[in-house]
Amino acid sequence: MYKFIHSCRFFKYGGEPAMTVREQTEILELSTLSTYACTSAGHGKRKIYEEKCPLRTDFQRDRDRILHCNAFRRLKRKTQVFLSPVGDHYRTRLTHTLEVSQIARTIARALRLNEDLTEAIALGHDLGHSPFGHSGEAILDEICPYGYKHYLQSVRVVDYIEKKGQGLNLTYEVKNGIACHTNKISATAEGNVVRLSDKIAYINHDIEDAIRAGILKPSDLPENAVKILGSTKSKRITTLVSSIIENGADEIRMTNKIKAAHDQLRSFMFEFVYTNPTAKKEEKKLERWTRICKEASEQSHRIDIPKISNIRKILELKDIKGVKFVCSTTQKTKNLKKLLKTNPSCDRINIAIGPEGGFSIKEEKEFIWHV
Repeated sequence: MYKFIHSCRFFKYGGEPAMTVREQTEILELSTLSTYACTSAGHGKRKIYEEKCPLRTDFQRDRDRILHCNAFRRLKRKTQVFLSPVGDHYRTRLTHTLEVSQIARTIARALRLNEDLTEAIALGHDLGHSPFGHSGEAILDEICPYGYKHYLQSVRVVDYIEKKGQGLNLTYEVKNGIACHTNKISATAEGNVVRLSDKIAYINHDIEDAIRAGILKPSDLPENAVKILGSTKSKRITTLVSSIIENGADEIRMTNKIKAAHDQLRSFMFEFVYTNPTAKKEEKKLERWTRICKEASEQSHRIDIPKISNIRKILELKDIKGVKFVCSTTQKTKNLKKLLKTNPSCDRINIAIGPEGGFSIKEEKEFIWHV
């Protein structure tokens, strides 16, 4: 017989200490997980020593720290392929991350790998991704003195940026999986599962988004790849996941036939979607405007370069929350200080400045802005 007390340690009746919940989980892992799995016991070394949690293993703690950090929440505002999609159903970095996590956990569970470690790596793999997809990453790589790679930035985020510079103090295994998720072999089988799950997720959800945007039709997809992998997103993901599971945990990879079909589909996406003018026209605008901001800042000796946010259509601006002001060239303007006094409780102010010639009268009226 056992009783449970606040220290989260089980005690036998009579006072003899038994195991904590964490210790029981670690023993369960050793008895049930594959020999290729990275078990919590004997792993989970941190840069700064911490006392063990009585309830959670080290990898469970890492997962929770990532889930509750600021960088994870910011993923919801970062887009994937389309910089400023019209509609709520296009993927963001956050929904992509959740899809990667689901696929990776399915594989890890089937192979009897450490599902907690797998989930932690999956949730953290894109924390350092820039806004505006890979276009934003390319621009940062160009202007940063030491270059910019999102997978390395993800490690910087968890090591140095989160918690006001203290970092999350994650385990080596989780950080290694994050750093290797793009194109390197991880030190753990769980990290390699996430690397392949990332590819499976983005290829298939990008196909769905491209069809939604009218860039692709289902019939455009390579016939051979569709025949082998399946005609729907669900069928393709099932085929790819099953291929990895069937290959076994000793070497995390797809079977040769399935990998060839996957690579054919990936090449197709790079040719017809990722470099498609319709999908990338906003990226070209972003690149041009970012360079203009940078050059103008240099000419005016400005320290901070203005940040360009998501590109939006003019008529969408009227739906922005908060008090709105427009700089008018056609109407008598009011003093900004006096206007603010009429809205003392406002916690958000939006100011629109038009092009060199200013907004037209029609645009000002359509905004429904306060002038």
